[in-house]
Amino acid sequence: MMKFADLIEQNVEELAALDTIDAGKLFSMGKAVDIPVAASAVRYYAGAADKIHGEVLKMSREFHAYTLREPIGVVGHIIPWNFPSILFFMKVSPALATGCTMVVKPAEQTPLSALYYAHLAKLAGIPDGVLNVVTGFGSTAGAAISSHMDIDAVSFTGSTEVGRKVVQAAAASNLKVVSLELGGKSPLIIFDDADVDIAAELALIGILYNKGEICVASSRVYVQEGIYDQVVNKLVEKAKAWVVGDPFDPKVQQGPQVNKKQFEKILTYIEHGKREGATLLTGGKPLGGKGYYIEPTIFAEVKEDMLISKDEIFGPVLALAKFKTIDEAIQKANSTRYGLAAGIITKDLNVANTVSRSIRAGTIWVNCYFAFDNDCPFGGYKMSGFGRDSGLEALHKYLQVKSVVTPLYNSPWL
Repeated sequence: MMKFADLIEQNVEELAALDTIDAGKLFSMGKAVDIPVAASAVRYYAGAADKIHGEVLKMSREFHAYTLREPIGVVGHIIPWNFPSILFFMKVSPALATGCTMVVKPAEQTPLSALYYAHLAKLAGIPDGVLNVVTGFGSTAGAAISSHMDIDAVSFTGSTEVGRKVVQAAAASNLKVVSLELGGKSPLIIFDDADVDIAAELALIGILYNKGEICVASSRVYVQEGIYDQVVNKLVEKAKAWVVGDPFDPKVQQGPQVNKKQFEKILTYIEHGKREGATLLTGGKPLGGKGYYIEPTIFAEVKEDMLISKDEIFGPVLALAKFKTIDEAIQKANSTRYGLAAGIITKDLNVANTVSRSIRAGTIWVNCYFAFDNDCPFGGYKMSGFGRDSGLEALHKYLQVKSVVTPLYNSPWL
């Protein structure tokens, strides 16, 4: 695994370029973030590989007992198109460390880096048959993984709609273990005591990073009424200065949406926002005559029953609303079927503690956003799924616990 990580780093240019070509991701960010993060995940779990063990149990009768943590077996990983490299290794690394073999199905939109990683795995000395990459469509290759009788577990990241199908296929076949990381509609709550510049910057990056194609995008921003106007003005100013264009250009901050289908879906939601009465502050249109580029888009006066507030758009579209009290902010934050992440911006520790314990989401970021780490478990509440990626928690879903019990005869103690 350490050799595998070294090879990933040695091929950073090629790998970043493949993800840019496939997904429209920024080449500069691929080199600086995505590929190094992928390599670091492999190293993190390589360090865990020789520290997986059971425990000796204290039995109440004359028995010696212990647990073994065994590999669950063959794992199917189905990964999405928005972070092809990071999510490949978020799944593969802990499964390798636990001793599982696996079949990885990359998204049909972004298969190239996954195939390159399979090539590097072979060069690193990972035995044939341990890490297998199978390209294909979800309805065929993904369905085959979910329903296969010889696959013991499936780990899926993608939409809630497809997540349901994975669970149904697993239940109808061999009751394989399933973990799901699904959609999100993450709230970012900005309190009156926040620094306006910092709050606006976090809110903007929270929705525009990776052109909004990120499951934890801060797509709902709630601002306390005392600084609402200031934050709105700053957000609009920053959004208008945001540079959209060729993802291979180092000066560009936002590339094209992944494909025509996603491009048209986002534009449809923008039209819904206008029709339902939200106030369009900036953006809202395609950019340029060629390619799937969309202007950074901000709506204000967004109500909870509007589609742009309820549905995961997966694009550069921000829904703004104001609130008065902490209780109102918590109510608004929780008024969603999703529960993947949330952000809180405040200088008051009591407010941060109260709100972070009140929001039903898997990750709460206080005075930061997108603060991921290999050691920090990641996953959802409610319809954002179940099971955790990252951290030592991620090892558990690829392990079975076996209890071994033998009698003790004439032992001086139990």
